Amino acid sequence: MTYTGSMLMVVAPSGAGKSSLVNALLKQDAGIDLSVSCTTRAPRPGEVNGREYNFLSETEFLARKEAGDFLEWAKVHGNYYGTSKSWIESQMKNGRDVILEIDWQGARQVQAIIPQAIWIFILPPSIQALEDRLLHRAQDDEATIQKRVAAAKEELTHVAEADYLVINDDFETALSELNQVVLASRLRKNSQLVRHQKLTQELTQELGAANKQK
Repeated sequence: MTYTGSMLMVVAPSGAGKSSLVNALLKQDAGIDLSVSCTTRAPRPGEVNGREYNFLSETEFLARKEAGDFLEWAKVHGNYYGTSKSWIESQMKNGRDVILEIDWQGARQVQAIIPQAIWIFILPPSIQALEDRLLHRAQDDEATIQKRVAAAKEELTHVAEADYLVINDDFETALSELNQVVLASRLRKNSQLVRHQKLTQELTQELGAANKQK
């Protein structure tokens, strides 16, 4: 199926600045919607249904999973998390671009279902810079930090699967590059032809006339 809008999957190890870049992009570009995941975990203080997550009962989640409504899903620490296929497709059909903050396993699952989904990998300028960022957060103890570093290194082994790489050394440069990927996605042939139906019809007529003359 061809969609007018694009799906952009942003993958990055912890500490690479993924959320900061995505939030800045959303502020700059009103044509992009952030995918809100579904979960069975209870809302935390201050969280709002439909903003941080779509909170579902386990029965509701499993029913939607069986109906094939999730592009990807996982069970983490006893709770289910999933990305709604029906919501994303409805946005893309209406010309909206959708951005997903996702891990490499989820990105792989999504591309298997929607091959035209664009995988963007956010990278730190170096492994040392990544470790320094995690240490400077001062939010975790040393053991937790080392686990995050190990997980980040594992995430980086899947860089070759991405379509685009953005190096987050200078934030404004990385944000500009992310914007350029969004623009490139909007200029893809199939998306442009769907958006510009009149031109598509004229081109089809010209092609038909040219074939008759051969």
